[in-house]
Amino acid sequence: MIDKNFWHGKKVFITGHTGFKGSWLSLWLFEFGAQLYGYSLKPPAGENLFDCAAVEKCYKSSYINDINDFKSLKNAMAESDPDIVIHMAAQPLVRRSYDDPIYTYQTNVLGTVNFLESIKSCNNIKAALIITTDKCYENNEWCWGYRENDRLGGYDPYSSSKACAELVTSAYRQSFFGRTNVALASARAGNVIGGGDWAKDRLIPDCFKAISEKRCIKIRSPKAIRPWQHVLEALHGYLSLLEYLYSDGQQFAESWNFGPNDESAVEVRTVIDMLCDKLDGTYEICASDNSRHEAGYLKLDCSKAHSRLKWQPVLTLDKAVECTALWYESYLRGDNMHKLTLKQIETYMKMI
Repeated sequence: MIDKNFWHGKKVFITGHTGFKGSWLSLWLFEFGAQLYGYSLKPPAGENLFDCAAVEKCYKSSYINDINDFKSLKNAMAESDPDIVIHMAAQPLVRRSYDDPIYTYQTNVLGTVNFLESIKSCNNIKAALIITTDKCYENNEWCWGYRENDRLGGYDPYSSSKACAELVTSAYRQSFFGRTNVALASARAGNVIGGGDWAKDRLIPDCFKAISEKRCIKIRSPKAIRPWQHVLEALHGYLSLLEYLYSDGQQFAESWNFGPNDESAVEVRTVIDMLCDKLDGTYEICASDNSRHEAGYLKLDCSKAHSRLKWQPVLTLDKAVECTALWYESYLRGDNMHKLTLKQIETYMKMI
């Protein structure tokens, strides 16, 4: 359970606050009464959650700049003087990482270094969280979930860059923050779904775009298995961890997995079937692009978070898909998406 009172009045600095996860997190923390400061690129052109849910009004200061601009980032963080910092800014797309590996490594690795270096200039930070991904593990296509102490790796530039970000975080924790008041951790989550994601080459956004345009959904890898979870499940894990980091310090300063229950690790085709049932969509399977590797099977072992953080996912996969579908249906009707998104957060809070 998240302690709403803990967050009231806390100064929280978030990189990547204009993105999908960042926008959901911003609205949640704003409802708790946190004072928010954000640093990110402009929201993506066209449809994006930050604009359609009026997230900017949640912020005391919103710095629009690149995470690779160290001086700007350092000054923004120092000026904000936060209690808690969360690093979500990234180049988050596997397929784009093939097209632009230099920017991917620069952003995901050196951007993380810039963030960690900026922390050194602040006096009041007690908890710092680096968000990476389940894809940071060396994927052996095992039938069991990866634990936090399993080997890091990554076939594609995106996955590899996130494994590097984990190594950077570990090195900084041991070299600079291990004996300080800053408790530094990293969080690895699975494939998140939820309303307001319009990123290119992601399954759910591509599906809703096709359905809204009354087109057939095209699927590349129908048998690929992923750990699907609603975005609020992952954010619930992040917030729970940050409360422990702030209150109990270094004993929680390590890496953590936040994934769904085993029954939510299913084939892409299964998720599409659920979505089409709810929204009357159709799909067809296309030839896969064999020139670009995609993992066939990947899931997380979250035993540590269950045991030590008392964190548990509460949404079934069907419920996660239903919440996502309802969000997009409301958007297409022209509803107030700020209120609708907050309502979904409020409903979720009653379940945890």
